Amino acid sequence: MSISVKKGDAVKIIAGVDKGKSGQVVAIKATDKSYRVVLEGSNLATDKHFVKPRNAQERGGIIEKERAIDISNVMVICPSCGVATRVAREVKKDEEGKTVKTRVCKKCGASLDDKKAKSAAKKTAKKASKTATKAKKSEKED
Repeated sequence: MSISVKKGDAVKIIAGVDKGKSGQVVAIKATDKSYRVVLEGSNLATDKHFVKPRNAQERGGIIEKERAIDISNVMVICPSCGVATRVAREVKKDEEGKTVKTRVCKKCGASLDDKKAKSAAKKTAKKASKTATKAKKSEKED
C-alpha cells in the first residue's frame, strides 16, 4: 500500500476533533493495519503526560506531546492552488532515461514533490490555521 502523504507536507485535517485545522507532517508511523501521522501546528490536539524527575537536576511536570492522527483523516494541501486535494501519481522519464514517480495535485496538476512547492505549502498551511482559529474565536464570542 502506497501512501500519499510524506514527511514535511502541509496537510489539512478533514475528520475528527481538529477538523478544518492544518499543520505540517512531523512523522509517519506504521501500525498493524494502517499508517498514522504526527502533525506539528498551533492548536492541534496534544496528549498531556506527567513526567517524574529522574534526578535532582531534572524537572518534572506535565508535558504536551503531539497526538498521532490516522492518515485517512488528512489531505495534502497543494502548494500552487492552496487547497486540500487528493493525490495522483505520474510516471515520467527524466533526461537520463530513468523513470521517476511524482505526486501530482488532482485539481490543478502541479507537482507536490518540488522543494519550492513544499515551502509555499507550509506558508499556506500557517495562514489557513490562523484564519480557522480566528473564525472559531468569533463564533464563540457571538
